[in-house]
Amino acid sequence: MQMTKECLKKSWLIVCQRILAVKTGLYRQLKDQRGQGTTEYAILVGVLVVIAILAIVAFRPKLELLWRSITDAIEQL
Repeated sequence: MQMTKECLKKSWLIVCQRILAVKTGLYRQLKDQRGQGTTEYAILVGVLVVIAILAIVAFRPKLELLWRSITDAIEQL
């Protein structure tokens, strides 16, 4: 009987240690993923800025014409 209690106590200790290790590992993984998400958003914003700049450069003549039309219309008011 005493041997069984001792075995159960050791087994329970091992289970608790493994649960703690898994919990710690999951916490670290979640912490790492938050940083990864921030980096992904920063890259996405950077790509969008580059696309916006390219679009402005590509359509500059049309944008200037549109801007002139708008300012002429405002001046006529």
